[in-house]
Amino acid sequence: MERLRDIAHLSAVELLTPDLAATVDFFTRLMAMDVVRRGDGVVYLHSWDDYETFTLRVVQDDLPGLGRTWLRTSSPEALQRRVDRLDELGVPGEWTQGEPGLGRSYEFVDPDGHRLALYWDSAPYLPVETGRPSLKNQAAPFPGRGSNARRLDHVNFLASDVPANGGFLAEALGARLSEQIVLDDGTQAACWYTFTDKSYDLVYTNDWTGSRGRLHHIAFATDTREDILRAADVFLENGVFIETGPHKHAIQQTFFLYVYEPGGNRIELCNAGARLLLSPDSPPVTWTQAERAKGQAWGLKTIESFHTHGTPPVESVTR
Repeated sequence: MERLRDIAHLSAVELLTPDLAATVDFFTRLMAMDVVRRGDGVVYLHSWDDYETFTLRVVQDDLPGLGRTWLRTSSPEALQRRVDRLDELGVPGEWTQGEPGLGRSYEFVDPDGHRLALYWDSAPYLPVETGRPSLKNQAAPFPGRGSNARRLDHVNFLASDVPANGGFLAEALGARLSEQIVLDDGTQAACWYTFTDKSYDLVYTNDWTGSRGRLHHIAFATDTREDILRAADVFLENGVFIETGPHKHAIQQTFFLYVYEPGGNRIELCNAGARLLLSPDSPPVTWTQAERAKGQAWGLKTIESFHTHGTPPVESVTR
């Protein structure tokens, strides 16, 4: 059966933080984003080469974590097809409107409770006259500060049931499985799905706590590895906790750096286009438990907190 590419790409994310001012400062000063709109307890941020009006919707909340994840469809007809498919699968949803630059969106949740939103109508980001880029084929001027994060790359969800959530992406949204971790007992411990020619857009990783609806990390792409190396120095000088990296993942071959933003959410910097999935019929790559025990591509052992830290904190989820 021919694959329908009804989802064009991952476009924006809503991030919850208990310290709005510090989180916004992190993303503007160290991640090179710009504030495009403010409201009561909410700030909209834009990465310099994202074409949409905003990249992050940062919201003041009691706890860190993830709100909505927006996915743009490839056409109005694609949007309706996906809504119809969700209805066929018995997945409830609702139409909403009001986010800057976005038309009406269809909001629903995956089996684990993560909030997703589909839309088509879009009013692209327009810089002010004094802030137009020198190159007309990019959204905004190159910022030349902090990590120079170019665009949103992917979201890694924590899930109590990885196969159920990954299967949902495939059945409901037409996503394609590119890589996975399968343990010795046959359990799928993590799965990487793509809507595009990138090798992954959304990821589900087993939440060892059994909790539902939590965030592992949000990732932003830089142009080169050197940008990430420089970002490590920038974070070091600014007292930002570096969890692991810079190093190279074996899975997807992504060069990475993981830090915690001031609100407590894990943020990844990765190199853009680490691996492209151009073959339309390549099977998913499966990694075994023994292979994953070797650590990352160049032998760096996976840090323990990578399996335990998520937002909101487990104690809060339980309570």
